Amino acid sequence: MNILISGGSGFLGSAFSKEIIRRYENKNEQIKITWLTRDKSQQHPDDVNMMTYDELANTNDPFDVIMNLAGAGIADSRWSDERKEQLMASRVKPTESLLEFIARSRVKPKLMLSGSAIGWYGTQGDKPLTESSAYQTDFSHQLCDDWEQLALKATDYGVPVAIVRTGVVMHPEGGMIAKLLLPFKMGVGGQLGDGKQIMSWISREDWVGAAIFVIEKHLAEGSGSQVTPNNKLKTHNDTPALVYNLTAPNPITNHKFTKAMGAWLHRPTIFTLPEFLLKLMFDEMSTLLIDGQKVLPQALLDSGYEFKHTDIQQALEEQSK
Repeated sequence: MNILISGGSGFLGSAFSKEIIRRYENKNEQIKITWLTRDKSQQHPDDVNMMTYDELANTNDPFDVIMNLAGAGIADSRWSDERKEQLMASRVKPTESLLEFIARSRVKPKLMLSGSAIGWYGTQGDKPLTESSAYQTDFSHQLCDDWEQLALKATDYGVPVAIVRTGVVMHPEGGMIAKLLLPFKMGVGGQLGDGKQIMSWISREDWVGAAIFVIEKHLAEGSGSQVTPNNKLKTHNDTPALVYNLTAPNPITNHKFTKAMGAWLHRPTIFTLPEFLLKLMFDEMSTLLIDGQKVLPQALLDSGYEFKHTDIQQALEEQSK
């Protein structure tokens, strides 16, 4: 298998690359991973190839799968107008480059797996949301939807698309957990607001496992066979386009998450960051912290994926070993 990944060096892309290489080597099957990069001198594993966007514009190399994961972190800084433009551009430009490659490729990829986030659903509190649920319009939704709609243009060239809407990814090496480690280790970690807001999470190990599962199912059985009542997306053609929520099947409250962090690190969690202060600190972006989303992985469950981590404390403890 030959896989091209934009965003390959990131928190998710790097873990995916490492795991799928390990699996295929154990099966004595060939696999080639190529990361798209702006800078070819970027540090990377020895068993990963590097390709610049300029080289992509001229290559005729065929790829079985394209993974479109590039994008600046939505929670990395306040949502100023400039930051919103950066968030959009960091997703649009790499996707456009991949579409240009697909358009001129003589041998089309068999699947494009494209990133998104559960922010697509907007703020809906504790209402259960599956892949067929409607959305509420806000900046998070618009960012995700614009990215998804652009990626779906790959179907115009006969390439099936699988959109993965990712929840809060849990792993000590990065993401939300890495940012919270210091305050929790210092004993000043605590719940946000009233702590009742729902957090739809997934362990990084399950994110990687689910991504590999989706890819292998599509390649083995064809994208059409993966359609469930929940996960088919509308396009202007007959090429399959599907969506998967990459979240654990049991969302938790912020209060429960806070207690799990404290128990994992053996630290007290007596502090609370009030809602008004969160709004003052983060402005519009505070919705990511204050307003919950109860997003369920119905399409993954219907397709037969078995989660390794369904308990948040288990996920934290097992992935930190």
